[in-house]
Amino acid sequence: MPTVAIVGRPNVGKSALFNRLAARRISIVHDQPGVTRDRIVATCKLGRAPFTIVDTGGIGGNVDADFTEQVHTEVDIALDSSDLILFVVDGHAGLTPVDQELARRLRKTDKPLLLVINKIDDDKHLPNAGDFARLGFPHPILVSAEHNRGTDGLVAQIEARLPAGDDESAESQASAAPIKIAIVGRPNVGKSSLTNAILGDARTLVSPISGTTRDAVDIPYERHGHSYVLIDTAGIRARSKVDTSVEFFSVTRSEASIKKADLCVLVIDATVGITMQDKKIAGMIQEGHKPCVIAVNKWDLIKERTDTKEGLNEEIEKLRSELFFLNYAPLLLCSAKTGAELGRLFKTIERVQKEAQTRVGTGVINRVFAAAIAAQPPPMRSGKRLKILFVTQPDKVSAVTFNVPKFVLFVNDEKLLDESYRRYLEAKLREHTPYTGSPLLFHLRARTPRDKANDTRGQKFGRRPETGGQPPRGPRGRHSNKKSAKPKRRLGG
Repeated sequence: MPTVAIVGRPNVGKSALFNRLAARRISIVHDQPGVTRDRIVATCKLGRAPFTIVDTGGIGGNVDADFTEQVHTEVDIALDSSDLILFVVDGHAGLTPVDQELARRLRKTDKPLLLVINKIDDDKHLPNAGDFARLGFPHPILVSAEHNRGTDGLVAQIEARLPAGDDESAESQASAAPIKIAIVGRPNVGKSSLTNAILGDARTLVSPISGTTRDAVDIPYERHGHSYVLIDTAGIRARSKVDTSVEFFSVTRSEASIKKADLCVLVIDATVGITMQDKKIAGMIQEGHKPCVIAVNKWDLIKERTDTKEGLNEEIEKLRSELFFLNYAPLLLCSAKTGAELGRLFKTIERVQKEAQTRVGTGVINRVFAAAIAAQPPPMRSGKRLKILFVTQPDKVSAVTFNVPKFVLFVNDEKLLDESYRRYLEAKLREHTPYTGSPLLFHLRARTPRDKANDTRGQKFGRRPETGGQPPRGPRGRHSNKKSAKPKRRLGG
């Protein structure tokens, strides 16, 4: 698809415009300048044919000195790969020296360019747009990204300047459903480094400074004919330690990425081990019923402890014991710095996907459950015992997506299954079919008794089922058991 890069100085509303064109909130929008650092990519489907839009960090002003050089590099990459540039300026603030310097820089790119004057929220702001005529760009577009003003006209101007492409190819690419992999973990465990190592490119910003990644960055990736989207997320700290509103939005985006992902890669720092925050993030993955792979990064820094087979097994066992509730998730030691075991990471992901598609025969699964119940009957609860009458598995879904295995259990009372016995049944089922990396979902359905209760109730009240449940009738069609009505007294005698 054609690509449109959105550039400008900090705090002119690039991210707000990006979200408006994407028709959903992706980039963090905040009054603080320099919030966006990475390149963020999405698809705009507001016009006749979809096109790719790229949000970039602000250029100039030195508002984020620690990342200025890296942000500028990301902007240069976006400009080089774009078919059209949207140069966004602030209609409230007017023309600034930074805008003029950036305009001189953009003229050297020889790319089609549209000047977009943002924050024209009302007609009274129109005179401010006249200042930007000095930049020399014809036909500026006046918009308000916050209030959705001028968006249709902007999309029309973008389509008029984009190169004609294959509409069918673009639509099929936009509608394709690649596998979404969220790379999650606490700050400074190497999530962005791992993403860059997989891509073989410095796609996301990497720094020893905690909180370098702020937005959840979606990165398309293709490997061995399979399409993926790698979601590099901000580090998730404990809510009590989140000290800025920007970090709050970053953490919220990361938590939302877990919910929308098909699979989560939980990144652990091998030099630190499992922390309480790692367990909380693992709990989010478990509560979201998401397939998971645990990647223990920085293996090269503890390699002396795992040189022997005994040392390796001891290290893995220690990690496993801390994350016992994710015992179905495969665990591998890797290094984003050296690239060790990264190939194995995707082989593991492919294995998780393949096993998730496995469907157990109805007869086989019922025999597995019958043997499990015979070996250890369900506990009594309130004088009752759980009875599993029948088990089945829904039909297999498409093999191109991730499928969390689901099982429907017909029982006498769904409230009688406690968590410990559910885990026991899951363990017995995994002995037959491992379902590596995937949680197992049990949907309980209480079977209602046959209409015996209704028949009994009907006989109790003198009803006969063979007459449709109606009370017996007298010779004149009146109910024989109905008392004759007494004449009502009238008020006043």
